[in-house]
Amino acid sequence: MPISAARLQRDLERIALATATPGRGAGRPTFSTAWAQAVDYVVGESTACGCRRLVDAAGNVHLRPHGIEDRHPVWLSGSHLDSVPHGGDFDGVVGVVAPLEVLRAAWEDGCTSLPLELVIFAEEEGTTFGLGMLGSRTWVGTLDAARLSELKNAQGQSYLEAGRPYGVSPERFKAERLCPNEYRGLIEIHIEQGPAMWRRNQPVALVTAINGRRQYAVELRGAANHAGSTSMSDRRDALAGAAEMIAMIEALAPSLGPQVVATVGRIECRPNAVNVIPDGVVMTVDVRAPADDVLLDGDAELQRRLTEIAARRGLEIKLVTTESLPAAAMSAEVCQHLRRAAKSVADPLPETVSGALHDAAILAPCLPTAMLFIASRDGISHNPAEFSRIDDLALAAQILYKAVTDPSG
Repeated sequence: MPISAARLQRDLERIALATATPGRGAGRPTFSTAWAQAVDYVVGESTACGCRRLVDAAGNVHLRPHGIEDRHPVWLSGSHLDSVPHGGDFDGVVGVVAPLEVLRAAWEDGCTSLPLELVIFAEEEGTTFGLGMLGSRTWVGTLDAARLSELKNAQGQSYLEAGRPYGVSPERFKAERLCPNEYRGLIEIHIEQGPAMWRRNQPVALVTAINGRRQYAVELRGAANHAGSTSMSDRRDALAGAAEMIAMIEALAPSLGPQVVATVGRIECRPNAVNVIPDGVVMTVDVRAPADDVLLDGDAELQRRLTEIAARRGLEIKLVTTESLPAAAMSAEVCQHLRRAAKSVADPLPETVSGALHDAAILAPCLPTAMLFIASRDGISHNPAEFSRIDDLALAAQILYKAVTDPSG
């Protein structure tokens, strides 16, 4: 039975209905009612095509055909269903429904032992608990219960508390950690979240590497004073200092390399009053690069320049590195396997590097891993206007089907 674009379209539409913000984009915080509804839909579809469900101790949902024994090595494919606030209907979701459709197509062909396991990773985005890729990080063993107990959602629940009704069990973390011998490799399908493929009319591309990321929390302290009676030369304005730093950060990125990006995504000002000179600012910095040495050079230069600006303006500064993830090269073997799989259904795959982080980056050091991107219209993502062509998704699913049924893989 061929891959059905119509079924994939139905999947996207049904999952889009599972949102806490109808009419205003996707709203699926991890372990929320909307998130659970989306998961239940995928579980129901997979159960109907002969799959069984397993939820690991980290809260990730696994679905594999009944005809495959638990320890038999299979391909792993999946992504996430949680969303940023008011997000789009394609981010993460396409990487879940593509392997779902492969499982359905195999079932209709009479295959009850397709060597494929669908995984729904918990909390990829990082907007629910303040840190991304929690399910995959916990599964591979790089996050422990102590750290997860510190991460809270908007209701004040930790990841452990909110996740317990959905299978999260720190007592089982070690016993249920990822066992690489049980998988042939991971293939994650995702939207590009950039404009390059759409502009070049490239429906599907092979991802050969994922950028590394460093994130920082910056706290500035100046002096509050009257906005009308304090001369410009007598000010220790924390917000003005932050503004200079933000402009510096924007200019720093291209000086480090053409693929380096840097973002100040969140800022808080104190006391945030119209007639008071700000005495405090807290802001975040996100720097991404395709090579670890570039991230290291960027780290040194960022700290030097921030310190210099603060000193010149009479501000106290506290800079904390909140996350450091290395750049991740994809498996050469899995990439070649996908190139072979694509030959019968597509032109030679163009190749690209992912600027965004994905669960694939977390599993790559533990498991042979590669990704397929589908084009994003105008590069828009994390936005209700997010859109990808259903035919591009169907093509990626066809390549995945070929890859998991290729006996040489």
